[in-house]
Amino acid sequence: MSFIGYIPYDDASDALKKLYDQYGGKTKTPANILRIAGSNPTAMKAHVDFYRAIMFQKSEISRHQREMIAVIVSAINACHY
Repeated sequence: MSFIGYIPYDDASDALKKLYDQYGGKTKTPANILRIAGSNPTAMKAHVDFYRAIMFQKSEISRHQREMIAVIVSAINACHY
């Protein structure tokens, strides 16, 4: 659980609602790891852009290897993400 409060969709600014719509699927509720950036929509978008660049752009290591690295780093940090 995050120590940073989440901004509900109904209380979100227009910019944040747009990101919730874009990243939240049918429920308009993005993953909690994104929702903690709700007070700064620019940071939320940068987080997603950074993740997509790391995980999906051309690289010398495969997508599978990148996912394995993410799992190991999360385990080391005792993070369920």
